[in-house]
Amino acid sequence: MTTPPRVRRNGPASGPVVLDDLSKQIIEQLQIDGRMPYAAIGKAVGLSEAAVRQRVQRLQDAGVMQIVAVTDPLTLGFPRQAMIGVNCEGDLEAVADELAAIEEIDYVVLTAGSFDVIVEVVCEGDSHLLEILSKIRAIPSVRATESFVYLKLRKQTYSWGTR
Repeated sequence: MTTPPRVRRNGPASGPVVLDDLSKQIIEQLQIDGRMPYAAIGKAVGLSEAAVRQRVQRLQDAGVMQIVAVTDPLTLGFPRQAMIGVNCEGDLEAVADELAAIEEIDYVVLTAGSFDVIVEVVCEGDSHLLEILSKIRAIPSVRATESFVYLKLRKQTYSWGTR
């Protein structure tokens, strides 16, 4: 008999998911190696391969996690990365939707503070960054931008789901 994952919502359907320790351990193993065989994960966490397979599927179905390939932009010919703060007026969600439609923008978040929206871009170089800035500034509701060019990546993790 397999052990079902302890995935339960804390409150309404849109509330946070509460994970049991075994589900957290499985996620931690997959964060180390997303291609780790279920049998190896099972050995590490004390479950059968079938139980791990079932838990992983349920975690994916619940929207708790997805297994994806994470690439290194530098090795793929994208040496320029930047975060761009955007000040705008009018409907912020409409501006965010327009920004999200720009192919080179891979992260869009509405914020409180100095900027209304922050976006992240991965570029082929400085001239490409300038092109993207021109696209952003051409959106009628955009009033100003401020760019934060990445010089060196020091830390990048995806481990917030298990702490």
